Amino acid sequence: MWSDPVADMLTRIRNATRVRMTEVKIPATKMKVGIAEVLKQEGYIVDYDRIDDGKQGLLRVKLKYGSLGEPVITTIRRVSRPGQRMYSAVENLPRVLNGLGIAIVSTSQGVLSDRQCRERKIGGELVCTVC
Repeated sequence: MWSDPVADMLTRIRNATRVRMTEVKIPATKMKVGIAEVLKQEGYIVDYDRIDDGKQGLLRVKLKYGSLGEPVITTIRRVSRPGQRMYSAVENLPRVLNGLGIAIVSTSQGVLSDRQCRERKIGGELVCTVC
């Protein structure tokens, strides 16, 4: 049993980019699918799909690299943890690298990027930051 499945997902992605893997498989949940969707929309991963394994399913994330083989995701960090939840109003959402990175936020309207939260004027739980 994992105590923090989202941190496990972020660690798997971080480790896979360090060894230049093209894809990584992660046990699927709704929250992880939402995070993968935001990463795809913002251009940090190529694609993702869900594989049915007869249990909870697997999430296959295809990682993205630059023209020289450098990973697009350089830093991915968990902000809100099970022991210390971090919530933020829309006015207080962080600007990661002055707008070059993103913050992924879990809201009442689903998992969104900080840009989408500012457009919709909603806050929520800061899940992680990516740059």
